[in-house]
Amino acid sequence: MRTPRSGSTGPSRRTLLAASAASALVAPSTGGAAWAAETDVDADPFDPLLARAAAQLTGGDFDAADPDFAAAMKTLDTQAADWWRDLDRSAGRSALWADLSPAKDPGNFGQSYTRLRTIATAWATPGTSLSDSAEAADALLEALRFLHADAYNPDRPETGNWWFWEIGAPRALMDTCVLLHEKIPAADLAKYVSTVAKFCPDPDRRTSIPTLSETGANRADKAVIVALRGLLAKDAATLALARDGLSDVRDKGKNSLFTYVTSGDGFYEDGSFVQHGSVAYTGTYGSVLLGSAGVLIALLADSEWAVTDPKTSVLYEAVERTFSPVVFDGLMMDAVRGRATSREKAPDHKDGAAALTNILQLADGAPAAYAARWRALAKGWMRRNKSHPYLSLVGVPALARAKAVLDDTTVPATERLTGHFAFADMDRVVHRRPGWALTLSLSSKRIAAYEAGNGENLHGWYTGDGMTYLYDGDDLGQFGDGFWATVDPYRLPGTTVDTRTRADIGSGGGTATYLPKNAVAGGAVLDERFGAAAMELLADGSTLRARKAWFFLDNAVVALGADITASDGRTIETIVENRNLYEDGAPRFTVDGRRQPSHTGWSAPLPGARWAHLDGTGGYVFPDDPARPAHGRDGARLHALREERTGTWREINTGADTGGSTTPLTRRYLTLWLDHGTSPTASSYAYVLLPGASATATAVWSHARPVRVIANNATAQAVEARRHGLVALHFWGPGSAAGISASGPCTVLARRGGDGMSLAVADPGRTGTTVTLELPFPVRKVVRADDTVSVTPGRRPVVTVRVEGSRGHTHTAHLR
Repeated sequence: MRTPRSGSTGPSRRTLLAASAASALVAPSTGGAAWAAETDVDADPFDPLLARAAAQLTGGDFDAADPDFAAAMKTLDTQAADWWRDLDRSAGRSALWADLSPAKDPGNFGQSYTRLRTIATAWATPGTSLSDSAEAADALLEALRFLHADAYNPDRPETGNWWFWEIGAPRALMDTCVLLHEKIPAADLAKYVSTVAKFCPDPDRRTSIPTLSETGANRADKAVIVALRGLLAKDAATLALARDGLSDVRDKGKNSLFTYVTSGDGFYEDGSFVQHGSVAYTGTYGSVLLGSAGVLIALLADSEWAVTDPKTSVLYEAVERTFSPVVFDGLMMDAVRGRATSREKAPDHKDGAAALTNILQLADGAPAAYAARWRALAKGWMRRNKSHPYLSLVGVPALARAKAVLDDTTVPATERLTGHFAFADMDRVVHRRPGWALTLSLSSKRIAAYEAGNGENLHGWYTGDGMTYLYDGDDLGQFGDGFWATVDPYRLPGTTVDTRTRADIGSGGGTATYLPKNAVAGGAVLDERFGAAAMELLADGSTLRARKAWFFLDNAVVALGADITASDGRTIETIVENRNLYEDGAPRFTVDGRRQPSHTGWSAPLPGARWAHLDGTGGYVFPDDPARPAHGRDGARLHALREERTGTWREINTGADTGGSTTPLTRRYLTLWLDHGTSPTASSYAYVLLPGASATATAVWSHARPVRVIANNATAQAVEARRHGLVALHFWGPGSAAGISASGPCTVLARRGGDGMSLAVADPGRTGTTVTLELPFPVRKVVRADDTVSVTPGRRPVVTVRVEGSRGHTHTAHLR
């Protein structure tokens, strides 16, 4: 009989479910000893699974003398002891904790259950100050009775945020009951199970909206809750309902977690993950799905309710297809974390650690080839991130699995992933080089510019308007060290903005998304190495319009903007950079070889600047812009600013369970922006990012011009990289550039080399049926081509690409 270790519970996207540092921040695992204890199975099929569920929460057997385990135990013990000390045990109490009063409020009883789970985990874990404490056990039982009588019971109708009623509270309640099930009187347990059965009867439907089918992470979360309820009630039918929920047996697989989708929520074949219908959410909801599905697979393994859906391979493929490209040295990229970027207690390194834990959990039950690659991947992430060591971020349950990987000399540490990734189905682009990565966050009428709500992400206005996130292997704190609480939200790198004052978004109940009206967002990828992307900006609440394009090369990213027009009487800016310099940073900033002042508050226009360099980040080049032959580099005026900014997390997140603190944070920033003036007409810009480049290399690059801007207008934007034999273009309509003619809108990359020419074409606007290209060099034959590509060879070959129905994905051919 195969005896895999059971997996982890997986982190919830809610901070409240992550509040227990040892049991819920990152997924737990059962140890081998715990499984061994289960293998002596008697007639009752439920008790072994209950023991497994408890071990998922506590970590099973471990060496408490090991320093890493001792540190995690201390974290658990400290948090549990603090909440134990503050627990109101008086007879006339109206809440369990003073800061969670009244208990009847959904956010308050949801968080109360989470704190009780942390105390129960400490009680069930040997070696803590609460281990096996009769006083603690009795107080926990009384606390559960109080919440049931006063706050969470079948007689109460749902009010406020549905999530607390149907996922947050029931998951924490069921976990607590698993840990205490031998102590809870049968009558009490029946009441709690009955309550959860009312609010989370199955994984398939939203209880508060019975016509709404659950999808993605919500379905996975509910499946785990239903399974735990089934175990506690010892109900085989309920366990089967939980298992079948993963595959959506009820609706014949329509919302199965193991099926690629082509719209709406779920995993896409191109690696995209979407939740809430239109939000790029790999880093939170996607990770939750991975963790919750993984824990249920592990929980039910080798039982009569085991998950046997053959399409679980979709989950396995997602690790490298969906998650790996958006994790940089253990950091989860903010472009796929949605409103979670506004959560003080959930920075990028913690969401990255959660994903890593979920991946290692899944590896325990996955086919060997998958598991070997994932462990190597995780080992590389853990070894490279010395800023936020993984072992210091996770609790007892996750440590054994991670330490086994780190200590296993047969598991190599995978190097940083390199390549270009165009996630057409979620309007995201990731360009990865050996020392850095750049992520591009776009939006369209298909994918939201932002999601806000329940008090979260109050200043997320421009995060989907072409924001560029530069990740550097030597600067892993850039976006996780107070960035979102202190950055100027009107000046996010890569964006072109109307400087109007904005009101907070998402301050009310529920969540909402903003879908702009533009069709074009996305691009093409060539040879998994080069890329081009474009976005038509139709600004929210403004007449601002712009045509933006990016071209991704080996050591550079070229950004172009054209047809920038507005008529509201306000200044329009394009933000080149807004770099977090931390609390006291003052790196050297050089412009055209001249060092600029380093004191905070310095600001200056930089007319005619050809290049700039920021130590520790890289270079910036401002090439001649063909859209402005009369003005050259001065078409849009470059400015620089060093400033200290102070903000609080509360200013961007007032959520019931995720709201930030009011403690002021101060960070220094170096900002570069291009001023297009007031109500510009057909303004433009051109700049080049050289991540990691030295000042000398930046100056050489600026002088040598290895990449030329060929076109930058309302019809076409194009660059040529002569050393690579590459031309990259985006056509906004019929036109010609770099000798290539296009019949309509499309993104094109063409590279000539000794073995012929590689061609990549996409229609990121999804508006065309076919697009025809005429190439400026002879083609004798087609070596390889997608079935959507047809070629007429000759001195001026014609390539026809059937783009209809391709959802913005790339079509390729190799010609000679």
